[in-house]
Amino acid sequence: MGRTYIVEETVGQYLSNINLQGKDFVSGLLIGQCSSQKDYVILATRTPPKEEQNENLKHQQKAKLGNLDEEWTTEHANQVSRMLPGGLLVLGVFIITTLEMGNDCQNALRRLIFAMEKSLSKRRLWNFTEEEVSERVTLHICSSTKKIVCRTYDIRDPKSSAKPADWKYQNGLSTSWLPLECTVHVNIHIPLSTTSVSYTLEKNTKNGLIRWAKQIENGVYLINGQVKDEDCDLLEGQILNSDHRSTATVQICSGSVNLKGAVKCRAYVHSNKPKVKDAVQAMKRDILNTVADRCEMLFEDLLLNEIPEKKDSEKEFHILPHRVFVPIPGSTVMLCDYKFGDESAEEMRDHFIEMLDHMIQIEDLEIAEEINTACVSYSMNTEASLDNTDDEQPKQPIKTAVIMKIQQNIGVIAAVVVAVFAAGISFHYFSD
Repeated sequence: MGRTYIVEETVGQYLSNINLQGKDFVSGLLIGQCSSQKDYVILATRTPPKEEQNENLKHQQKAKLGNLDEEWTTEHANQVSRMLPGGLLVLGVFIITTLEMGNDCQNALRRLIFAMEKSLSKRRLWNFTEEEVSERVTLHICSSTKKIVCRTYDIRDPKSSAKPADWKYQNGLSTSWLPLECTVHVNIHIPLSTTSVSYTLEKNTKNGLIRWAKQIENGVYLINGQVKDEDCDLLEGQILNSDHRSTATVQICSGSVNLKGAVKCRAYVHSNKPKVKDAVQAMKRDILNTVADRCEMLFEDLLLNEIPEKKDSEKEFHILPHRVFVPIPGSTVMLCDYKFGDESAEEMRDHFIEMLDHMIQIEDLEIAEEINTACVSYSMNTEASLDNTDDEQPKQPIKTAVIMKIQQNIGVIAAVVVAVFAAGISFHYFSD
């Protein structure tokens, strides 16, 4: 028996309104959330055509699905994945074809789904667990008959064959999803050894974030001030005792990279009996994603504007982009993007429209953070710094805790925060 995909009705309307406009096919992404029993699709977005494709469309010969631009679609998936809060994923791809090309699409979709997942996995600071769903969906729609073929592939098995899946529409699918929010004050200190000083700022920062991610993954999580069994229902749960310890060692440094600032984190969990671990995992991954994505965007901006690294100076300072949220029409779920200080609201709106293929109004943009709230600095010096390591016989305990508060009312709001009291990292929660 294959997986079942519960799909927001507006997704079906969006797909049925796509016009091939003389082309043989149109492809795009499917956005949603996985669960052990079924998956949920709340958004579909067409991959924008390349500029040169727009200019030469009238002069092009008939396209072939074998020539489907995997690199361009994968880049679109990378860009859209940055816009997803915790709990949401690129679940798969769709393609709408003419009747004549219907028999050629499955091989192209299979190649695309694996290429996309390979690219997305390289950017993550976290890995999927063995218990998580590893199937990704492909959806083929015939433009003339409207026939739908839904199949899945196991991304953990490159040799996996297609499995049939059910595609069912539901109205108001995500209107009752549980939103999670928190403000995280980040102060990440990345010590640089003599060897790592020769690396680029980007590589040193990424290596430090990988170590930081392990501490976030190993945190202890509290629900309303109590540690609860992660397999229990989110709004219930059994109280447990927990004690996490680690060690801190002294490392001689020739320099350091520091990330500081306050970041807004959000995640969403489906309302079909979610578990504590679902909420915890969604928020952890949003914390990791938003910090890593901002750093990645900064380095892309430096490269695009050809700003050289000041390796010979004592200190290099850069402002990270801040987060902007926008609602999905007909849903309580909000997606996000990142804004550099010199970008206008019109530019942000246009980027949302280009990436998501949905109309966005400027007044819908929610500026979640003040300008200059987060930054990264790079300094060259010689100092001793604490470096956290795991040890079977810890010498000094380091307390880690995640505090989650749940308000049970219409439009449930869950607030999750990480508080890691360790060398170079601290998070604090400020509630209204």
